[in-house]
Amino acid sequence: MLTKIKNWLDVRIGLNTIFQTHVLDYRMPKNTNILYTLGFLAVIAYATQAFTGIILLIYYIPHPDHAFRSVQDIMTQVPYGWVFRQMHAVGSNLMIMVAMLHMVTVFLMGNYKRPRELTWVGGVLLLILTIVFGLSGYLLPWTQLSYWATTVVTSMPTAFPVIGETVSQILRGGDHVSETTLSRFFALHISILPPLYLLFMGIHLFFVNRIGISATPFGKADEEKRPLTEYKRKNYPDGYPYYPRFFQKQMYMMMAYFTVMFFIITFLPTLYFPDEANVPADPFNTPQEVRPAWYLLAPYQLLKLIPNKFFGIMLQLILVFIFILWPILDTQQEKNVLKRPVLRGVFLSLIALWVILLWWGRS
Repeated sequence: MLTKIKNWLDVRIGLNTIFQTHVLDYRMPKNTNILYTLGFLAVIAYATQAFTGIILLIYYIPHPDHAFRSVQDIMTQVPYGWVFRQMHAVGSNLMIMVAMLHMVTVFLMGNYKRPRELTWVGGVLLLILTIVFGLSGYLLPWTQLSYWATTVVTSMPTAFPVIGETVSQILRGGDHVSETTLSRFFALHISILPPLYLLFMGIHLFFVNRIGISATPFGKADEEKRPLTEYKRKNYPDGYPYYPRFFQKQMYMMMAYFTVMFFIITFLPTLYFPDEANVPADPFNTPQEVRPAWYLLAPYQLLKLIPNKFFGIMLQLILVFIFILWPILDTQQEKNVLKRPVLRGVFLSLIALWVILLWWGRS
């Protein structure tokens, strides 16, 4: 039966040709390492979030009077509901970590340089969408933690003169986080972001496949040596086949990803569920310490240190735009970061500052 189905598909879409061209005959550069699998791992992370999210959506009720209770029922009443809820919660944090690590490694290897500028821009936009995914889903359990963390984040635009209050009210649907906010974040999380994310992911993967993988994380590549006057896909006739060597690396990383996920679920079940995450939201009871999720802690802590909130937000927005447009701003041909001490020092200093602010914000 399976052979008949395979033959039926092969006659109509050339199934064997696709497998031969994109798997068996596809050549990878010789110097690829395990870090090249992080993009694939981000796709696996998103697929896991989509699958577990659909399961949770069957039982979740997006209403302030029922949201918290429905999540608790998923954890205690629905068969294996706690597994899917934990996978979704832990997976959302791991997905953001993977996306961040992917962008950092691509930057350090200089693989954003021509002709891959659009690939980089698409990747940064995907990272931003991933963070927005996490932010929009954070409110849905309607707990003290999620309610007040969302209150903090949605109040940040008020630092802008003239339009700040309007932007904040659009996000919240009013002056305060309320039922309208929950409805808007729910719609954003399940209806707007998924197709938008898939669109940008498709574009990003198209660029990766169309341009070819960068083979030289250190040193000057062929793209930098030749004048960029016409399109040329990077091929590696002397490389090794994608299957089985690189495919095995991807499978190892996928297994490592799920190992970390289930290690956290098994041995650190409260890592992303502190006491405030098990208490229903109370708009009239402000916690002593209100702070956003960990991936927004560093920007939040920086805002607390800068007296002028408008200047603090503008500074961070400028850094974000510089990060997005960096392939255009970086005009040097040298892509080996070890030969660029100034760039290496600035980037590592920013990473260290981010870690310090993150740790400071958690304490």
